[in-house]
Amino acid sequence: MSARNEPLLPARRSFLQGGLAGVALAAMLHRDGQAQEHGWTPPDGRPHFPPKAKSVIWLFMNGGVSHMESFDPKPMLSRYAGKTIAETPFAETQDPAKLAIERLVVPDGNGNQRNTLYGLQVDFQKHGESGIEISDWFPGIARNADRLAVVRSMWTTDSNHGAQSQFHSGRHRNDGDFPNLGAWVHYGLGSLNDNLPQFISMGNREYWNRQDGHYLGPAHDAVPLRVDPKNPLDFGSPQRPIAGPARDVGVGLISRLNSLRAEQYPEDAELDARIASYELAFRMQRSIPEAMDFADETAETRDLYGVDLPHCRDFGSQLLAARRLVERGVRFIQIQHGGGGAGAWDAHGGLKANHSKNALAVDQPIAGLLEDLERRGLLDETLVVFGTEFGRTPGSQGSDGRDHHIFGFSVWMSGGGLKRGVVHGATDEIGFHAVEDRHYVTDIHATILHQLGLDSRKLEIPGRKRLDIDHGHVIRDIVA
Repeated sequence: MSARNEPLLPARRSFLQGGLAGVALAAMLHRDGQAQEHGWTPPDGRPHFPPKAKSVIWLFMNGGVSHMESFDPKPMLSRYAGKTIAETPFAETQDPAKLAIERLVVPDGNGNQRNTLYGLQVDFQKHGESGIEISDWFPGIARNADRLAVVRSMWTTDSNHGAQSQFHSGRHRNDGDFPNLGAWVHYGLGSLNDNLPQFISMGNREYWNRQDGHYLGPAHDAVPLRVDPKNPLDFGSPQRPIAGPARDVGVGLISRLNSLRAEQYPEDAELDARIASYELAFRMQRSIPEAMDFADETAETRDLYGVDLPHCRDFGSQLLAARRLVERGVRFIQIQHGGGGAGAWDAHGGLKANHSKNALAVDQPIAGLLEDLERRGLLDETLVVFGTEFGRTPGSQGSDGRDHHIFGFSVWMSGGGLKRGVVHGATDEIGFHAVEDRHYVTDIHATILHQLGLDSRKLEIPGRKRLDIDHGHVIRDIVA
C-alpha cells in the first residue's frame, strides 16, 4: 500500500467515531465483541416462527387510568358509595394485608380514618355485537368494541409511577434497569424498510422511562420523533443549509472513499456494516420528513383523527403519523400520552374532570386509528395496544379522587391476529383484586412477541439470563 493511501483508514474511523454517531458505533462494536467473546450469535433478524403481525403501535396513558371509569364497570361501587369495605357484603373477599397497603383512607366527620368506597363517575353502555361495556367517556373506542380484546385482570407491583417503566420493561425499578419491549423487538427482528428506523418514540417521557435498550445497548433505543416535517428529529438536518449539488458531491466522495476501503480492506466487514447505519441516517433525513407531512392526507382522514381540533390535535397528529409510519414499514411505534411528572391521568383529586378531559384528547384519535388501519387492510398485521401503569382505587382519596391501584386494572389490544370483541379476565365486584385469569404485565409482552413470531427465551444474552416472570405467558384466550 502506498504512503499516500495509508492515512485513509484511520481518518475514516476517526470521522465515524466523532459525535453521536461514534456513540452508536462504539456500542455496536462492543456488542459484537461480547458476542465473539462468549461464542454467542446475535439474532439474524428473522422471526422464530411464522408471525401474525408485522408492527406494533403502543399507546401508553401516563399516570394510571381508572379501570372502573373506562373498561371495567363496577356498579356496586355506586350502590355502596360512602361505606367502608367492612360495611359491605365484600368484606370477606378482601385480603386484609393488601387492604392495609391500599391508601383508601379519608377522614370522617369525627376526625377518624375510614376506608370508604367511591361511586362511579361515569355511566357505561354495552356496545357492538360483543356487548362489551365501555364508559361514556370513550364513545369512539366504544364504536370499535368489536375490534377489541380487553384484559380486565392485570396486576403489577410498583405502587408509584416507576410502574410506567415496569409496564414497559417488566421489572421493578428497584431491580435495576432493563430493556423494554420495543428494544427487544428491535433487537430480535430485521428491518421492514431500510429508509426508516424500526423503533420510534413520540410524546413526552419522564426520566425514569426514557431509555429503552439498556444492556442491549443504545443502538436499540427508540428514535424520538416530533410531528413536524420541518424538524421531526434532533440532528436530522445539517447545522447550516447545504445546497443539493454540494450535498451530492459530498455523498459521492464518501461513497468513493468507502468503495476504495472495501477494495483495500475486504476483511473489514464489521466496519462496513456500521457504515450502513450512517447511510440509513442520511436516508432518514429525506424519508422521515415525508412520513410526517400530512399534505397528501384527505380532509376526511384528518377529521377522522381530529388533527384540526384543539383538544386532540397533538395526540391525533401522532396517531396519524403512526399510521403513515406503519404503512411505510416501521416495526414498533411507542406513543406516550400525558407524560411529564407523574402523568396526566394521575387523578388523586378531581377524577371526573381529569379523566373526562384526557379521554376527550385520546378517544377520537384512537378510534380514528383503528378505523383507518382497518379500511386500509393494515389492522390484521398491526397490533394496537392501550396500556397504563396501574389502575385506581375503588375507594376515594380526598373527596373526589382515587389513589394508585396495583392489584387489578385493564389493558386492551386490537388487531395483529388477536380475537375481536372479547373480554378476558375479571376483577372482583368492587374492582379491587384481579380474581379471574390474572396477568402480570409481561403477559402482555409475551403475547405481543408471540404475534410477531418471537420467542423471548431465544433472545437471551449470555450472562443476562432473565427470570421466568420476565418472559411472561402468552394470553392464549385472546389469540385468534
